[in-house]
Amino acid sequence: MSWKTGKTLAAALAIGGIAFTGAADAQLKAIKTQTNISPAERKQGDEAHPQLLQEFGGAYKGPQAAYVNRVGQNIAVQSGLSRSPSDFTVTLLNSPVNNAFAIPGGYIYVTRQLMALMNDEAELAGVLGHEVGHVAAQHSKKRQSAATRNSILGVLGAVLGSAIGDNGGLLGGLGGLLQNNSMRVAQLATLGFSRSQELQADQLGVQYLHSAGYDPLALSTMLASLANQTNLDARLSGGDARSLPEWASTHPDPASRVRNAQSLANRVGGRGGNRNADAFLATVDGVLYGDDPAQGVVEGRDFLHPDLRLRFTVPNGYGMQNGTDAVSISGNGGQAQFSTGPYSGDMNAYISAVFRSVAGNASISPSAIQRTSVNGIPASYSTARVNSQSGQVDVTVFAYEFSRGQAFHFVALTQAGRGSAFNSMFSSVRRLSTAEAAAIRPRRVDVVTVGRGDTVASLARRMAYSNYQAERFQVLNRLTGSSRLTPGQKVKIVVYANR
Repeated sequence: MSWKTGKTLAAALAIGGIAFTGAADAQLKAIKTQTNISPAERKQGDEAHPQLLQEFGGAYKGPQAAYVNRVGQNIAVQSGLSRSPSDFTVTLLNSPVNNAFAIPGGYIYVTRQLMALMNDEAELAGVLGHEVGHVAAQHSKKRQSAATRNSILGVLGAVLGSAIGDNGGLLGGLGGLLQNNSMRVAQLATLGFSRSQELQADQLGVQYLHSAGYDPLALSTMLASLANQTNLDARLSGGDARSLPEWASTHPDPASRVRNAQSLANRVGGRGGNRNADAFLATVDGVLYGDDPAQGVVEGRDFLHPDLRLRFTVPNGYGMQNGTDAVSISGNGGQAQFSTGPYSGDMNAYISAVFRSVAGNASISPSAIQRTSVNGIPASYSTARVNSQSGQVDVTVFAYEFSRGQAFHFVALTQAGRGSAFNSMFSSVRRLSTAEAAAIRPRRVDVVTVGRGDTVASLARRMAYSNYQAERFQVLNRLTGSSRLTPGQKVKIVVYANR
């Protein structure tokens, strides 16, 4: 499964309370796994890899990349897909979302954000082993039919794909759906897996940990950290989790998922094995945390882009997901994306092009384009009403002319007649001043040594955030409010870095 942070609000991670009885033990032994990487898979992976890099912010260039590659290759060879570590390409992605996935062909990915949440090397190996387990068990081949209705390239795509029919439709327009084999592989990387497939991947991941000499309990502790992060993200966004991992979205009981992983670890050897916390913490020290200002940053309900010199604010209760090419906004009242496109000074042509891109092969009829001004910026907008399987929906394009050669726009989806849900957001777009842009700084992980008198509360106050400092610190280090720190202990805090 993808450990993807996404838009789903329905649930949290779990395998729904499955008890590990003798039948489960038999299933553990009965998993059939692939024994080699085929030439066709290698070709598909080679083609999909550049697209995945583009979608997830590119490869992270820090010293952490080589470490992740080494750990990933070591755990991947435990799968039997290849005995040669060099047959696996393990990439640390420059992405601020909690995500990891693997695709056929020997390609494995984890984001720097998810790495920052880990506390030792065994947890990193457990995450990567789980993802390799999906490939070894050929789970992607068993869900290809689902790929025709999903897209990793747009939050609106998954919602609108069935709204106006198949053969492209809105999904095809936003996501470039299944244009070639490499895109199909890329899309499969982030689709959800079934209940049984997740169980199998957990089983295989724990087995790989054990055979590689790691503590097999590492997967369960990482799941616990992710459950805590999911809960915190929901609080930060006012109830709509900004970063709900899609691998966790099918079943609603995180505690059960953790217990099940613990049971699996006990069956393959229980406690023991390497955690390699010191080596991991030395490596994660300094890694970029949260948004990369070069791609814009999310601060609470505000999105700010220092290079593009713009900002906007989402309505209360809505969450944002900052991607490489677009910002996705979601909440109970609708969903939207903020992006840009080629602009030559003709706003009518620009908005028409956006609608065509959204519609794909479908036919929609936007209303007449209206003109206005937002905080001194020339703006135009239009709405199209569309029939969907669940009723009529409105698709609104609201565009802004920042210069004669540059425009930006929202595409918003709401139930018919409820487009006003985004009015405050549409009217919040404004330019950033030079001073405001210069004040936006990146954050990074700083591994510090606990000194005499240091407490969870005192170290949490050093976190580079204005809210939820204690909660952020605790989740980052898998601590609780009652945890006691020991002088000499290593912990992570998040600090501002120089741009």
